[in-house]
Amino acid sequence: MDRAAHTPGAIVCVVGARPNYMKIAPLMRAFRAHERLPAPVLVHTGQHYDAMLNERLFEELELPPADINLGVGSGTHAVQTAEVMRRFEPVLDEYRPACVVVVGDVNSTLACSLVAAKKGIAVAHVEAGLRSYDRTMPEEINRVLTDQVSDLLYTSERTAHLNLAREGIAKKRMHFVGNVMIDSLLQHRRRAVAPPRNLPEGFGVVTLHRPSNVDRPDALADSLDILRAVSEIVPLVCALHPRTQANIASFGLEGGLATERLVVLPPQGYLEMLGLMSAATVVLTDSGGMQEETTALGVPCLTMRENTERPITVEQGTNLLVGRDRARIVRLVEEIAATGGKRGRIPELWDGKAAERIAQHLAGWLAARTPAYA
Repeated sequence: MDRAAHTPGAIVCVVGARPNYMKIAPLMRAFRAHERLPAPVLVHTGQHYDAMLNERLFEELELPPADINLGVGSGTHAVQTAEVMRRFEPVLDEYRPACVVVVGDVNSTLACSLVAAKKGIAVAHVEAGLRSYDRTMPEEINRVLTDQVSDLLYTSERTAHLNLAREGIAKKRMHFVGNVMIDSLLQHRRRAVAPPRNLPEGFGVVTLHRPSNVDRPDALADSLDILRAVSEIVPLVCALHPRTQANIASFGLEGGLATERLVVLPPQGYLEMLGLMSAATVVLTDSGGMQEETTALGVPCLTMRENTERPITVEQGTNLLVGRDRARIVRLVEEIAATGGKRGRIPELWDGKAAERIAQHLAGWLAARTPAYA
């Protein structure tokens, strides 16, 4: 029997873009396993619309097919956010859930939170309280606003509580549970796909997609120049984001990758990327999730940003913020190649059980709030 269909007040879980998949998969598993919770309803907004990669990631993460796909697709931030809201509201009218669970900081996270909050439906935000304090990043706006309208704020690091307190959020709404991203990593690490045998020995891994690094010709040219310089120290494997690839072509910078020391790969699946990171000498990235994953894997990470919403990866983990400081990056890569680089430790509650803690707390919270769950 489908518990979600026959139990009053289902839990609606939202996924929108690739970074969400690794966070929602362990939650779906934990919610389905908890006897006091109805089976969750998975809503895919379609913000990430690469059908082939989408299907591949669901399969690799053992994530059940979405119950509902809103098929939103691309657009400006305003258009995409508005379209998710417009298409999500009828879902809530149909299911009348007791709670909407959102993860991360993409446009779908904010859009679905706003719709639920305005309809008086409880919102649980997983990965709450992270702040870069850089309002030029759309993700920062999404994080701040989602936390303001959420009833339950599940955090991955204790410093997130200080951020939330500064924004006037009551302590009773905050719950430190650990990192669901690491739940997925630990669950699937043994299934990671080994890197292709033809890759050079001692390679580093690169992913770049942030607007600050790839959306302006000068910034992208600087980024590619840095990669060429680094590749002279350690050979690099670059999994190109589609937007980065399009901008390289649009700005006429194809020559920026023309070196035998830099191997360009198409977008990789989760298990392939996990295999590459696990085997890497160093990772150069501007991805938030990869800062966490490299810390969990014990792999040195150089983050090509001026700030991070995940400071614990710098304070306790293997991450260093380097911006596009070419001289510093080259020096650090030389040190990593010679000594193995920064030694970090695994942060508190990054133990693979964050989703279970969320399921346990959510079950108790709903039981206290909703008679149907008692």
